[in-house]
Amino acid sequence: MNNKVKNTIKFFLFLCISVMLFWLVYRDQNFNNIMQVLENDVDYSWVIFSAILGLLSHVSRAIRWQIVMKSLNYHVSLGNSFMGVMLGYFMNLFIPRMGELTRCGVITKYEKIPFSKLLGTVIVERVVDMIMLLILIFIVVVTQFKEFFGFFEKNEDVSNNVSGLFTIKLVISLIIAIAVCVFVVWLLMKTKFKDRLINFFIGLKDGFMAVARMKQKWNFIAHTVFIWLMYYLMLYICFFAFDFSNNLGPLVALTVFVLGSFGMVAPVQGGIGAWHFMVINALLLYLPNTPIMESNAKIFALLTHGSMTTLYVVVGIFCLIILPFYNSNKLKQK
Repeated sequence: MNNKVKNTIKFFLFLCISVMLFWLVYRDQNFNNIMQVLENDVDYSWVIFSAILGLLSHVSRAIRWQIVMKSLNYHVSLGNSFMGVMLGYFMNLFIPRMGELTRCGVITKYEKIPFSKLLGTVIVERVVDMIMLLILIFIVVVTQFKEFFGFFEKNEDVSNNVSGLFTIKLVISLIIAIAVCVFVVWLLMKTKFKDRLINFFIGLKDGFMAVARMKQKWNFIAHTVFIWLMYYLMLYICFFAFDFSNNLGPLVALTVFVLGSFGMVAPVQGGIGAWHFMVINALLLYLPNTPIMESNAKIFALLTHGSMTTLYVVVGIFCLIILPFYNSNKLKQK
């Protein structure tokens, strides 16, 4: 089975999951009512402001990646770094987790940096981002203890899925998976792919070690904090676009943001369905338990996620078109 067939199967599988989750969340909604609210009851100036903050976070992520690559003695243009990042987000809308590979592929193609080294830097970035998320989870647990655990009591299926991450079965499965990977690598080491495999792991290690050699550590940390601050503000700013949510405070927004982040790591395109479910139920922890408020929460999730997805699509397509011309001009200047 070639890669095109595999990717096609993955795309439609994840798409079906996304559609099913989205349908489960919105199956009982009156779409005429949704359209009426979106047309008459939303202050879109806040939504536009939210999108601008989102764009700033992606520029900051591109600069942060530049800093890491510079520690490997590779000087990548901001244009290529930014377009690689945005194309990564764009590809995640089609196949989950494909974005990391996509942005590494873009830089490998146009900046001639080994793919394995770039993959190492991206893994390091993901580890740092996970640490930031854990810090935010800790803040929410400390400040919103009742609401945070109330969410999981109210949604037993989510609670079971989260607790399932720490079961003995999963640990055994991981050990078996690691053992299989080691066995496969051992077999490949006996083939003609030995040299390629060794070079790949050397590049991966160099990418990991880039952070240890980084001369701009404080800039890296500052951009990391800025990225996550912008992510949070993207959501919080949208609270002011609706009458029912503009009085909810920053800690409420942080709780919704953290719980929504669990939805973004679900194996579906762009968190579709899963993110909506988490955000809606997080909002309902702070709103009156009425059908109107539930409908408002669903519309909030729909608009907020929709604006974010629109940003990825518009900028992603723009980058896809501009990228070859941008690098062609750069080569001519040389």
